[in-house]
Amino acid sequence: MSGFIAIALILLVFIIIYQIAKASELAMILRGEEKVKASTNRLMAWLLMAFFLLGLYGIWECHELMMPKMLPDSASVQGVQYDSMYRVTVIVTGIVFFLTQALLFWFAFRYQSTEKRTSFFFPHNNKLELIWTTIPAIAMAVLVAIGLRNWVSMTSEAPKDAAIVEIVGKQFNWIVRYPGNDGVLGTRDFRKIDDANNVLGLDWKDRNNMDDIISANGELHMVVNKPIKLIIGSRDVIHDVGLPHFRMKMDAVPGIITTLWFTPRYTTAQMKEITKNPNFVYEISCDQMCGKGHYAMRGTVVVETEAEYKAWLASQQTYYAINNAPAAAPADSASVAPTGSEQPAEQPGNNNQTIVKQ
Repeated sequence: MSGFIAIALILLVFIIIYQIAKASELAMILRGEEKVKASTNRLMAWLLMAFFLLGLYGIWECHELMMPKMLPDSASVQGVQYDSMYRVTVIVTGIVFFLTQALLFWFAFRYQSTEKRTSFFFPHNNKLELIWTTIPAIAMAVLVAIGLRNWVSMTSEAPKDAAIVEIVGKQFNWIVRYPGNDGVLGTRDFRKIDDANNVLGLDWKDRNNMDDIISANGELHMVVNKPIKLIIGSRDVIHDVGLPHFRMKMDAVPGIITTLWFTPRYTTAQMKEITKNPNFVYEISCDQMCGKGHYAMRGTVVVETEAEYKAWLASQQTYYAINNAPAAAPADSASVAPTGSEQPAEQPGNNNQTIVKQ
């Protein structure tokens, strides 16, 4: 029903526009074409100026409304450079936007068609074309160079003391693996993947895997002010590790390993104070459409002190121990004295005593 109403309203608008156009034609016939044309030009010129001023006011109001909802200061050292690049880009493009739009609307108002003014055709000017092509090209080249510099810093070789963590995308969650005390991640083999017992296909012949820790709930722990290198992959389709608070993102591609590194600036507790939000949580989002559950593919990031991180790591059980723990001995059943026709009997392959009916 709502769709029918929308279509009817659109048709009604078109009918109204058509009727206004027909009325304008009749007015031109009755009052004279030149007079109506001049009057229409003046009206359009003033409306354009009003539209320009209202547009600027709307931009300012949107800015004031959305600023409190913007992300807080970058939570990573490298992200500060991205914020700086963003501000420079906004300032440069904002100045260009304001100047070009102001001139556009002013020229439309100032040089509107009148009975005393005729059109002047200006088909070509090499000097002007050279200016308005060269200056934007240089400005864009500078902005691109700044962006490439920041990109290289994020994807370059991580510092030697950086923590190593692997994060793997899977429809529709993140799997995070930490090296154990040896500080080395063991090898993986996709052919060994088993959702029940080996979500990453760890090769148990590699002893480096024995102390690795896997967080299947997508929780990424890191130490404040210490570099961290993420080794990124995917089990199925293309995902994207999005870390908006750290201004970082990197594609997770099946069969290809990608990396990025950064240094967190604020712990989760500090960011709660900065944002004045006691429920604040750093998040990992998937920034690449990856299927019907894409909207829910979310993980969390915990930034903590060195002591807190070591305490959390010590409380975790290795993935090998979880999936290769020896079977627990069966509980000893309480002995029940036989009464009446009930007698204890020993089941084959089971030392527990049970009750059977004769």
